[in-house]
Amino acid sequence: MHTVIEPKILYFGTSVVLISSLNEDGTANLAPMSSAWWLNQSCMLGLSSKSQTVQNIIREQECVLNLPSVDLIPAIDRLTLLTGRNPVPESKAGRGYRFEADKFGVSGLTPLPAELVRAPRVKECPVHLEAKLVKIHSVEEPSSLVAIEMRVHRVHVEQNLLMDASSSYIDPAKWKPMIMNFCEYFGLGPQLSHSKLAPVFGPVSST
Repeated sequence: MHTVIEPKILYFGTSVVLISSLNEDGTANLAPMSSAWWLNQSCMLGLSSKSQTVQNIIREQECVLNLPSVDLIPAIDRLTLLTGRNPVPESKAGRGYRFEADKFGVSGLTPLPAELVRAPRVKECPVHLEAKLVKIHSVEEPSSLVAIEMRVHRVHVEQNLLMDASSSYIDPAKWKPMIMNFCEYFGLGPQLSHSKLAPVFGPVSST
């Protein structure tokens, strides 16, 4: 039996993305988020235009989308309720956010140089996606929410996640993304069955 509800947000679960961008003074900002979806070589990010990350992306036209695995939940949690925006926007201050300039230091994560963009990668994340801004789409009125269309230009992946050393395919049995489901952290369970789509888009995992 189904019932009608009115949830505050529709947040059924997507992978966590740790966005690294450059502040106006050249320092790095880190922001975890999970309103993201992927299509071909592009990613759509759902964020508030009042956030430091969005302001950085608008100004710099680029960022790095770092994908954490489940073992990085403590580091991501240390970034929760922090903002690189100073002064803190009223909407965030009311929810307990505070300003923090040194996001890498607080999180205990390590910056790595990117190759095509100025923002750093996050060493501890198994996947780094260097991306450049395509377009910003307004989502709701009145609202500060925007959907940011990013084009991925370079992909860095830990070798132990690949099907084999010379492969460009990630083994889905090895990749353990961090999932946020209604604002709570989850991981993936074991594979349930093989999909008919896998042979169409890439090799089928042998596990």
